This record gives sequence, C-alpha cells and structure tokens, in this order.
Amino acid sequence: MKKVLVLAVLATVMSAPSMAAGDAAAGKAKAAVCSACHGADGIAVIPGYPNLKGQNEQYLVNSLKAYKNKERTGAMAMMMQPQAAMLNDNDIANVAAYFAQMK
Repeated sequence: MKKVLVLAVLATVMSAPSMAAGDAAAGKAKAAVCSACHGADGIAVIPGYPNLKGQNEQYLVNSLKAYKNKERTGAMAMMMQPQAAMLNDNDIANVAAYFAQMK
C-alpha cells in the first residue's frame, strides 16, 4: 500500500509542470501590446523581430522572465525589459500559452 501511495504522489509531482500551463484565452488580452512588433497573428511586422506564433511555450516563459529579471541584455532588451516588467508570472504563462497555441 505504501508503494502505491508513493507512486501516486510521485506521479502527481511529475505532472505538475503540465498543470501549470497558462490560459491562452486570458493571454490573448495581455498579448495585445505585443502585436505592435510581433504582429496580431504572431508573425513579426518588423524585420529582425522574432515570430511568436507557434513558439514553444516554455521558451516564451523563460524568455519573458529573463527579460523581466534583466537577465537578457541583447539588442532587444531595451524594448523587451519594460514590456516584461508589466507582467506578473501568471500573465507571462498566459501570454506564452496564447502564442504557443497559434498554428
């Protein structure tokens, strides 16, 4: 019985990242400001800017958090850091989910 309980707890913990996925519908509203550079359809309107449509959700979360925490200092940092600073962790997850689900 103890083994079953341990396996159940372990399975729950292992599946936690998938339960933490953002809400794409909520992310759509927060992503409106992104459209100025990254396009309303997630395809960048400015040459050299990345397309976000269909991008890996975890990559987007990591990138936005890195900009927010000023850990990314590349050429786009001056544009992205203030944008990311306006988002809380839940917003970031939702925006990432929104762009990731675009096909």
